[in-house]
Amino acid sequence: MAHNQTAARVTVVGSLNMDLVVRAPRLPHPGETLAGRTFAQVAGGKGGNQAVAAARLGARVSMLGCLGADASGAQLRAGLEAEGIDCTALETGAEASGVALITVDDASQNAIVIVAGSNGEVTPATIARHEAAIAAADVVICQLETPPQAVRAALAAARRLGKIVILNPAPATGPLPADWLPLVDYLIPNELEAAALSGLRADSPDAAAQAAAALQAAGARNVLVTLGARGVLAALEDAAATHYDAPKVAAVDTTAAGDTFIGGFAAQLAQGASVGAAIRFAQRAAALSVTRAGAQPSIPTRAEVDAFTSFA
Repeated sequence: MAHNQTAARVTVVGSLNMDLVVRAPRLPHPGETLAGRTFAQVAGGKGGNQAVAAARLGARVSMLGCLGADASGAQLRAGLEAEGIDCTALETGAEASGVALITVDDASQNAIVIVAGSNGEVTPATIARHEAAIAAADVVICQLETPPQAVRAALAAARRLGKIVILNPAPATGPLPADWLPLVDYLIPNELEAAALSGLRADSPDAAAQAAAALQAAGARNVLVTLGARGVLAALEDAAATHYDAPKVAAVDTTAAGDTFIGGFAAQLAQGASVGAAIRFAQRAAALSVTRAGAQPSIPTRAEVDAFTSFA
């Protein structure tokens, strides 16, 4: 298909963090001090990552959120603008910019602690002030790293304005409010989030299908459960649950793989791709991202994904 970026518009409502990343042989046990190998400071936050992914993967992107009036905030804003992302709806708050403390082990697994900072200043009033950014989008993406009242307001505005609405329920600690799911077109949790939302295991394709069915029974239209190296389980409202195998790659760092998937999926939907084609494209993008270190630095471009077509 032709790549029509003019018609492919994605607005991301969500978080921006400065990631402080340490690589260590393994993740520490409670109370334990480990010697790390390397340290890096890179742009991150689920909202920021998904915005960069959507931009690199073929969409015109707007970011709606809040940064601190500090060096991290200036660096994060400059990084988004360098990707061609519209930051008109990105406010400056009173708190320091959000941070994420990330440890990555030799098996490429990570443990993350986030401090919301200015992300916690996003409110329903913030959403209302920047409704034009939602109105201009084809697809709107939200996550759970900003206050729930603001997320609910963004979902409601996007639904009222007739947009394709994606919710990445991360981090999820339990079921979503009952009135959220009808506002969402595509609910995209990972296996841990799907389990938290549904109360069911979701650590295999079969288990994920059961968790997804429970979420659909609770009001979700379409549920995509991302399973890392085991692929994606897609439960769509008009089709039987389908398992999509993942490309086989040598993983270096899984940070932002899920965000890359969501950004790529949104960019494809905004360009009019079928759901199946959007999933396959997003899987290739996520697979490429885990072969590189860091969050936003690991996200591939559209050209790189187009050149990567081999599935095991």
